Amino acid sequence: MHLQKHLSSFSKQRLLSLGQEERRKEYGSNYLALDKIPTWRQHVNNTAPEEEEEHPISLCDKVSLYKGDITILEVDAIVNAANSSLLGGGGVDGCIHRAAGHFLYEECRSLNGCDTGSAKLTCGYDLPAKYVIHTVGPIARGTVGPSQSRDLRSCYETSLRLMEENKLHSVAFPCISTGIYGFPNEPAAVIALRTVRDWLKENTDEVDRVIFCVFLETDYEIYKRKMSDFFSPGNVVLNFILTSLLLCLSFCIILLVKVFT
Repeated sequence: MHLQKHLSSFSKQRLLSLGQEERRKEYGSNYLALDKIPTWRQHVNNTAPEEEEEHPISLCDKVSLYKGDITILEVDAIVNAANSSLLGGGGVDGCIHRAAGHFLYEECRSLNGCDTGSAKLTCGYDLPAKYVIHTVGPIARGTVGPSQSRDLRSCYETSLRLMEENKLHSVAFPCISTGIYGFPNEPAAVIALRTVRDWLKENTDEVDRVIFCVFLETDYEIYKRKMSDFFSPGNVVLNFILTSLLLCLSFCIILLVKVFT
């Protein structure tokens, strides 16, 4: 047991000291780089990342919707929808543990579990992601009350806080609590989107990308529909126009005051 713990710590230190190209030799060719994932603006405009024209940065440039395997994403951290033991389980939790390798289990075992709504950080080990943020969602079983909604919101908030504290700039979230924990998909998506949007408003410059990673077509359709309510490029354009009009109006008022005084 002590040997496994020592090996896990050594592996963690070694992996975290490597640059990106050296790390790629560790996890092979099965990865998806961040610059290959379209932002929400690019998704809406149907443009590839390399085709995007320059424009003022806004929240829709900080988020992405991705349907696929979260374990191949080459980001600073992926979030694991874990159980309270942090020792692996079904769904995305099991997939992440299998892809990261047994050293992840060893580090998780040293963390003494995690409370609902909280989050803990580990190395990503064999994953393209440098870190894994483990968070424990609420058990809803189809019935959502204020406490379940509060706990789910806390999962996103504490994960984002860990990201900020560790100076990470990109993160991918799975759908938390919507599997066997029974949180209804659409309310869960709304909580995720609103919480991330509110956090991004205060931390725009500190983050490169927040990715909403879904696996089921049902969740993809929900997020695709709801993301425009929270991160619409159209809203950005409207805000820019309104701001410009207000500036012009202010300038005209100043000129009129000078003329008549």
